[in-house]
Amino acid sequence: MEGELQLDLPLWVAGPAVLICLLVAAYLSAAETAITGASRPRMHRLAQQGNKRAAIVNDLLDRKDETVSAVLLGNNVVNIFSASLTTAVLTALFGAAGIVYATIAIGFMVVIFAEVMPKTWALLRADRVALILAPSIVVTLALLGPMARAVAWLSRFFLGVLGVRVDRMPDADEHADVLRGAIELHGHGQEGDAAPAEKAMLQSVLDLGDRIVADVMTHRGNVALIDIDQPTDSVITQMLSAPYTRIPVYRGEADNIVGVVHAKDLFRAVKAAGGPETVRIDEVMTAPWFIPESTTLFDQLQAFRARHEHFAIVVDEYGALRGIVTLEDIIEEITGDIEDEHDAIKRGVVRRDDGSLVCQGDVPIRDLNREFAWGLPEDVAITIAGLVLHEARRIPEVGQMYAFYGFRFEILKREGTRIAELRIVPPVAIQAANV
Repeated sequence: MEGELQLDLPLWVAGPAVLICLLVAAYLSAAETAITGASRPRMHRLAQQGNKRAAIVNDLLDRKDETVSAVLLGNNVVNIFSASLTTAVLTALFGAAGIVYATIAIGFMVVIFAEVMPKTWALLRADRVALILAPSIVVTLALLGPMARAVAWLSRFFLGVLGVRVDRMPDADEHADVLRGAIELHGHGQEGDAAPAEKAMLQSVLDLGDRIVADVMTHRGNVALIDIDQPTDSVITQMLSAPYTRIPVYRGEADNIVGVVHAKDLFRAVKAAGGPETVRIDEVMTAPWFIPESTTLFDQLQAFRARHEHFAIVVDEYGALRGIVTLEDIIEEITGDIEDEHDAIKRGVVRRDDGSLVCQGDVPIRDLNREFAWGLPEDVAITIAGLVLHEARRIPEVGQMYAFYGFRFEILKREGTRIAELRIVPPVAIQAANV
């Protein structure tokens, strides 16, 4: 009886029906890949710019599980239907062997024309295909929505039975990792220096919430300080000789910061008084702003903006002076060093012909990593001297050499217990010397 029914099925009906099923399956495969691969940030931006199709895509992404369930349901139905039609026709023509022929024929057509080709197209242009197909996907979702929701509910139920959480949303760290990954891919394959520079700046912006002011501040050993009890003439001389416009003022001992003198305020006061004799520093200085060294750079940047100030005194948990941090320090953490006419030749790094570098001990590790694309750890020390001390576990002598992280470090100069200068041989130079 079944064979007689198959014989009654005309080829001119089955052929077009199979073709239509393959076209529908190809559309559904492309829709599935486009929705799963569409960039939500780009769709969000396009929607804000008034792109109505992007708004539709965003709505579909908000209901991604329901949308994918509907598309997969429709795809499986049409694939099964096309396989049944092909089997019926070929069985009627070739008997039992028609089952084998149908399996080969429909398998080839479904894989190539209904799966690989449309999914490849959609995968290569996910955003564009999603925008093109968005209205039709909404219609598909409306037609298959109730059944798709039932299928999605069953899928969630069985996943729950297996102990798989289906209500979990990506946490902040996962979102940050996605963004960092996108930044890493930025400019991939491009030539020139623009893309790496942009990449470094974008990564630095994300790091503002993880780094603290102690990482970028000017250490107290390098901070210019003024004793408030000195004569005003001496204070003016120090202000003129210092390459800074703001200098902390202390009384008695350096940890007792009582104010900050701005060069312009001091010089205006001297001019108004007709000379420095009657000018009192405590009347010119402003109140100091103390911040803990554990403040994150992001929070400090926000605080600078809120207070309309560019200068803060960094103290430790005991209130002792640790250094100073300025708005420029935080901006340089994003952009790299910004040198002006008052900056000394402070980079403290000299490249030698053999590929090694002679480096001052107080050069920040982060600056070296950014300048030379190194991967030295930044979480164990701030300066390159600090990293050597951390790894050596002792105060090294001049002439000693160490090897770690693929680099070689030779101590060239010491000032007391501080490493003042060292020679760094990067891995590339080591390999070149061994060739």
